[in-house]
Amino acid sequence: MGKTLDVPFDDAMTSVRDALAAQGFGVLTEIDMSATLKQKLDVDIDRQVILGACNPPLAHRALQAEASIGLLLPCNVLVRDAGDGRTHVEAMDPHVMVSVTDNAELGGVADEAAERLKKALDSL
Repeated sequence: MGKTLDVPFDDAMTSVRDALAAQGFGVLTEIDMSATLKQKLDVDIDRQVILGACNPPLAHRALQAEASIGLLLPCNVLVRDAGDGRTHVEAMDPHVMVSVTDNAELGGVADEAAERLKKALDSL
């Protein structure tokens, strides 16, 4: 799931956080890939940040269905500078956790998480 926004990176970061919050997601982790690769490898890449988004009730339901689901949580959302004042936002499809675990009980959780992430992206 993805969308390109006609806004600069910093504005997009704020909008993405707000859109996720409106759908019940908090950001548990933030990985600044460009800063990390600069520090560790002294290479420059376009700005991109991975946000680890979590909706606690959905995470709890997923954990009840699959004890090892924590390996696939939280939902990753990538915010990437696309140049020329544009920013690309992508979210991992939660249905991947169903296919990886082969646990059909996760289907409903994945459906709801995907719907909420899609609504967040659509609101941007």
